Amino acid sequence: MTDLCYYEVLQIDKNADKSTIKKAYRKMAMKYHPDKNPDDTEAEDNFKAVNEAYQVLSDDEKRAIYDRYGKQGLEGHGQGGGFSGGFDDLGSIFEEMFGSAFGGGRQRRQRKTYNYNLDTEIEVTLEFNEAIFGVKKDINYRYKTACKSCKGTGAKGGKLSTCPSCNGQGQVHMRQGFMTFAQTCPDCQGSGQGIAQKCSDCNGRGYEEKSDRFEVDIPEGINHGNRMRVSGRGNIAPDGSRGDLYIVIRVTEDKHFVRNDDDIYLEVPIFFTQIALGDTITVPSIKGELELKIPQGAKDKQQFVFHGEGVKSVNGYGKGNFIVQIKILYPEKLNTEQQELLEKLQESFGIDSKPHEDMFSSLFDTVKGWFK
Repeated sequence: MTDLCYYEVLQIDKNADKSTIKKAYRKMAMKYHPDKNPDDTEAEDNFKAVNEAYQVLSDDEKRAIYDRYGKQGLEGHGQGGGFSGGFDDLGSIFEEMFGSAFGGGRQRRQRKTYNYNLDTEIEVTLEFNEAIFGVKKDINYRYKTACKSCKGTGAKGGKLSTCPSCNGQGQVHMRQGFMTFAQTCPDCQGSGQGIAQKCSDCNGRGYEEKSDRFEVDIPEGINHGNRMRVSGRGNIAPDGSRGDLYIVIRVTEDKHFVRNDDDIYLEVPIFFTQIALGDTITVPSIKGELELKIPQGAKDKQQFVFHGEGVKSVNGYGKGNFIVQIKILYPEKLNTEQQELLEKLQESFGIDSKPHEDMFSSLFDTVKGWFK
């Protein structure tokens, strides 16, 4: 996009008026802004091209030079040395996309009277079978409640002063390339107020921690990484309102069974004679026993699916499958008797026991012909 002419960059006609140019610029800047396209280098290049195009076409003098001489004619007229115009328009665009944090400080966020989140999170580890069938668990955890002395502010007597990081503006500024961005002050969360003297009761934290315990029903089919929300068990605000507790599930692995979503996999070792003769065996499943019929000539790592014998979906969408994968085993050593028996067995198959000989007989002749 950077190789296009400025009118093509903004997707406008060469006779476009200032209002049309501004409207096109706002549209394209919002489309390609890096915060809307993280880690997208192409969008970043397009965003720079859009700003460069607007800088020229929004300026009558630069536009006239560009229309007559192209980009080369702009050299020496301030072009290419940074973005010298359009910040008012860009600021309003950022407000539309991200709120007042990018709008030049027109508004200041009203600060909470406490400096912690109401929602909180803990991890609970389950055994493999507990996750599959569900279980009741005793939950022991700690939550935060607002310090009564400072009402959650962390400041002595609850009295706040001007934030030293942003001088009460609620925003701090950072420069990236030719752009300057405003973002919410991380210390005061946009309120412009800070702690002059720490509360001695909570050492400036704004809260105290308490312990609690309760029993929770873990549903059947829950999986590693799932989250459960327990309403009204989170941190407590100064006004008594309370957030939620989120339980993150961790599941230990089983020695034999492997779970993938709602499917269960089991690898079963099979001796090579069972493959040659075919066999029917009983295999353990998560709910008991299943009968597995192994056909003659089955392949190593071949899978056999038992539909609906897997895990019940935690969302109530049916059940997964139980999948058996065979692993063919061969003897590492043969005694004399076994060696003789196998040799007799091979001889009994005749030419079928050496299929390579028939294939290679013509191939040898072909290869020899290459060197005549």
